Order: sequence, then C-alpha cells, then structure tokens
Amino acid sequence: MSKKEHNYDNDSLSTLEEKDKVRLRPGVIFGSDGIEGCRHTLVEIVANARDEAQEGFGDFIEVFRYKDKSIEVRDQGRGIPLEYNTKEQKYNWEIVFMILYGGGKYNNNSGSNYQYSIGLNGLGTAATQFASEYMDVVVYRDGYRYELHFEKGENVGGLKKEEYNYSQTGSIIKWKPDLDVFNDIDIPLSFFKETLRRQAIVNKGITFKLYDEETDETFEYYYENGIIDYVKEVNGEKGFTEPQYLELKTKGRDREDKEEYKLKIEVAFAFNNENTLLEYYHNSSFLEHGGSPERAVDNGFTNQIHNFIKDRNKYTKNEKKITFTDIKDSLILVTNTYSTVTSYENQTKKAITNKFIQEAMTAFIKEKLEVYFVENQIDLEKIIEQILINKRSREKAESTRIDVRKKLSKGIDSFSNKVKKFVDCRTKDTSKRELFIVEGDSALGSTKMGRDAEFQAIMPVRGKPLNCLKSDYEKIFKNDIIVDLLKVLGCGVEIKNKHNDLSFFDLEKLNWNKIIICTDADVDGFQIRTLILTMLYVLTPTLIEKGYVYIAESPLYEITDSKENVYFAYTEGEKNTIIKKLKNNYKIQRSKGLGENEPEMMWQTTMNPETRKLIKVTPAEGEATKEAFELFLGDNLAGRKEFISEHGYKYIDDYEVI
Repeated sequence: MSKKEHNYDNDSLSTLEEKDKVRLRPGVIFGSDGIEGCRHTLVEIVANARDEAQEGFGDFIEVFRYKDKSIEVRDQGRGIPLEYNTKEQKYNWEIVFMILYGGGKYNNNSGSNYQYSIGLNGLGTAATQFASEYMDVVVYRDGYRYELHFEKGENVGGLKKEEYNYSQTGSIIKWKPDLDVFNDIDIPLSFFKETLRRQAIVNKGITFKLYDEETDETFEYYYENGIIDYVKEVNGEKGFTEPQYLELKTKGRDREDKEEYKLKIEVAFAFNNENTLLEYYHNSSFLEHGGSPERAVDNGFTNQIHNFIKDRNKYTKNEKKITFTDIKDSLILVTNTYSTVTSYENQTKKAITNKFIQEAMTAFIKEKLEVYFVENQIDLEKIIEQILINKRSREKAESTRIDVRKKLSKGIDSFSNKVKKFVDCRTKDTSKRELFIVEGDSALGSTKMGRDAEFQAIMPVRGKPLNCLKSDYEKIFKNDIIVDLLKVLGCGVEIKNKHNDLSFFDLEKLNWNKIIICTDADVDGFQIRTLILTMLYVLTPTLIEKGYVYIAESPLYEITDSKENVYFAYTEGEKNTIIKKLKNNYKIQRSKGLGENEPEMMWQTTMNPETRKLIKVTPAEGEATKEAFELFLGDNLAGRKEFISEHGYKYIDDYEVI
C-alpha cells in the first residue's frame, strides 16, 4: 500500500448521513445491534403513543405482533402533524421520520406538546424508521387520511393525503426491523407482554391491548389506579401491612446554574414475607438499574426504619444497624416519577441520574414514612420485628458462609488425607475421574479392591446422611458426612435462599467426571441413596442438571448354572429370562450387600465401564423430582399422609414382612 493511501488529512473524515448513523451504528442509538436493540424499537413507538394518551388524547393503545416479525402500533391521539412547517421550512413528516432529534418533545419545561415525555425526544421515531426494512404510517387528523411509506430509511412516494370521514383521530405505524441493521429481529412474545403490562401499571386508566398473530392470542392490560393497584395485586392476601400510596408534585434544579424543572413523585409500597418486588419507573419508562429513585428509596427507608428501631431499643448491645437488604427482603415497592428534565445514564434509559430527583424523593419518603409509622404503631411493630429477623438471618447466613468456605476451601491434594476413609485415584485428569459414593466401611473394602485405582475413587458414607430438606444450613454444615462429601466434590455450594449469601459454586472446580451413588438394593440402601440425591439437589443442583450424577445398579439376583457360571439379574424380568434359558439346572439367590461381594464381582457388575449399568440422574423431570423430594423428605406431612393413603397399597407387596 502506498504512502498516499495512508494519509490522514482533511479529506479523510466524513459525516454519516442521518440514516447511516443508525443503520451502520445501531448500537450507538439503541444500545445494541442484537435483539436488545431491536426490542427498543417497540419501546420507542409505544412510548410515542403513550405520550399522547398521557396528555389526555385517547386512552386505548393497540399493538400487533405479526408472524413475519413486523409490528404495528395504533393510538387514538391527535395524529402526528405531517403538513408543511413554515417555521422549519420543511414538512413535519420529514422532521419526525427523517431527522434524528426532530419532533415535538423539546423544551418540555416551557409549555411544549409533551410535559412528561417517555420518547427519546424525537430520536426514537426517526431511528426506528431508519432501522426498518419498511415502515408504513397512516394518520387521521384535520379531516384527512395521510399515508407515508419508507424502505430502508428512504421515503418512497412522498406524502399521500385524502379527505376522510374518520370516527377517531390517531396514528398507525407498522414497521419491520431490518436484518441488515439488527442481527436478530425475533422479539419474543414475552417482551411484548411485559412492555405493555409495565406501561399499563404506570399509566393509570389507559388500556394497552396486544394481538399476537403467531399464537392467535389477545392480551389486555389496564390498571385503573396505576401503581397502587399493582402493589395490591402483588401483595395479595400475604401482606402483613396494607398497601400505602404517596404522591408529591414539586419543582427544583440539579445545580444552581441549571434550569428549574417540574417533578411528580408516586410511591406505593407494602410489607410482605412471601412476595417481594422493587420496581422503578421514570416518565413511564422502566428503570432496570434504578439510579436516583433507587438510591432515594434505599436512603429514605433505611434511615427512618433504623431510627425507629434505635428509639425503641430493639437493637441488642453492639448490634450493627440494618441495611436496605434487610428491608427489601420483605418489601413490595413501586415508584413512578415524572420530570420535565431528565438525565438518563444512556439512550436506553435503564437508570436516571438527576440529583434533585434523588434529594427530593429521599426527603419526601423520610417525611411520609415518619408520619405512617407514628400513625400506625401496630404496623410499625410488625415491620421492625420482621426486618430484625431478616437482618439476623442474613448475618447468620454470612457467618455460616464464611465458616463453610473455610471448611471447603482446601484443594484435592490437601484433603485426600484429611477426609476420613476417602480413597483417591491416581489420575488428576478430571475428564476421567470417577467418584463412587458407597454405603459404609464394608462396601468400602469390596469396592476399593474391585475398582480400577487409576481413575476410580471411593467415598464411604458413614451412617445415614442428614435430610437436607428438613434441616437449616447451620445444621447441614455442621454435619461431617455432608462437609466431607462437599470437600471431595470440590465445586462449592449453590444455595438459592432469601439472602443468597451461601453461594460460591464453581463447576470448573469439580474434581470428577462422574459422581456415582452406589448403595445396596434394599430399603436402607434406597433411603441412603435418596438422602444423598437430596443433598446434591439442595446444595449442588447444577451437578444433576449438567448430568454428572449417576446411580449404579446393583444386581438383585445371582444365578449359577450347573457349570458354575454366574449370571446377574438386575430386574425380575431378567431373572425370568435367565431361568428360562437354564431350565432346571441352576441355583438362585438374592444378591448380597456390596460389602459381601467378591472384588471380581464388584468390578464386573458395578465398576467396569464395559459391563456395569449406570442410571444418569437427569433434570428431564426436574419439577416432578423436586415435588417428590419435598413430598417424601420435606415438611409436607399432610401431603405425605394423603399420598400414602391414596397410593400406599401399590407398594405393600415390595416389603418383606417378618
């Protein structure tokens, strides 16, 4: 390449056309060139329809999701102005659909068309048009029906206009996101539903209707009183306080040299032990990452509840103060703020950063909470009691987590001599290593002699493991059998509890390719197997989900023919087949326990990869397995009695009555 071609001079820079700013760099505008960015086109067009309804023009918005991935939004607003704009010296349709940052949403503080706009100040409509394979626009207003058609960011055919006797003004926009812009345009139905449901929650009295061509389903969302109805819905019958609603309108500025702006604050909350929720909205946009409102809620609730706990001497001596984590473990809360000036973290509006919003909300929440607590002493006592329970439970969980991490932090080389009776294998290649979890010392002896010491290790279980579904974590991690087994596994634990402070699971640290539960084929053996499976299900469910856990089938019968050849039957059917072949020349006996088996037999029936029978424990029936574990080993005593009463007779014949 010549030097000339490497020059970086005044002719090297170029300005992208409006449409190319979007089509070539969608991530800058929509936050992503994948499905997340594509989803934002829906949010933007729905936002514009909502802005009209919020200003009092129409209370019904329809969205259509078509099979070909195109989308349509209809509103009953005033209709987008499309005619010639003398002030701007161009058509309004060009400003709205062809110019980024055009439209009617600027200067919101000084009496513009939209006081509390959710749309990207005119960016969203044009950006969506530029990012579409096509866009069709129909507008009813001023006694006319207007039509526009765009293809890949270019207008085709200009503005069409005809006199029309319509029953309702409004706008209809249909578009298909372009695969030349986004690498995925298949927006799932769940996103449509969630988006419209959220809009209904924060836009009281506006109906959002969704038609899905693919499933031929219709969904409708409506909350007459907005966020307080939503909090009541989530609270249900389980709340221990009644839902509260707070509202404030005020004005302020983020800095002395900045303009003053209007702010409206709505807060709805209730305390509940079973259902919890924290959601923040601004100008009807869901704030996934919160920002200013989240910090205000944290500060306001934590400060006031701490003060009341302290004033009532509810802390024990030297006890640390509560955190917001302790509060949100029992809190349902939704905030919905509106402002005429908004500072978003980025174009996708997942958090806001307004300093005044944070300060005003914090002061407002503190003031209203103080009044609520003083006027509702019974509620206050319940709230304080529960939050202190949450706090002490969290601290106990954290203490247990630290203790467990210490216990389980040793590597394979360091624990092999410290875990009682554990017999390691030679290879360190985890893709080959197999761990046999066996029942007691007698099984340890036969499996140890019958194994291939190169890749098969033995972990004997001494006695019956603790039932992890009926024990708290403190008790579980004081149990030597469980702790030793977790040390040998090496991957840590993944406990999904209210605090989630005990999880430190890392699948890459698992020391084994197969975890094989090997117990006798009797009642005790089945119970131990179930308890081990329960432990894995509660503490390391990913091992089951990823297919690392197996059950070794032990033969039920040993059948010896007249030439002393031994056959093993794993089922009644196999036994009958073998007997039929041997006719009358055989001896049969129930298989002995693993501890009584000869090493050669152990190798042949249980340990040899070529001849053994392993059952992989799969998550295919995950929910059914979960329900079965919890029915038979959990605290559902009534359910257990009902099951035995209904189905117990089926299993009576399986038990030997002596």
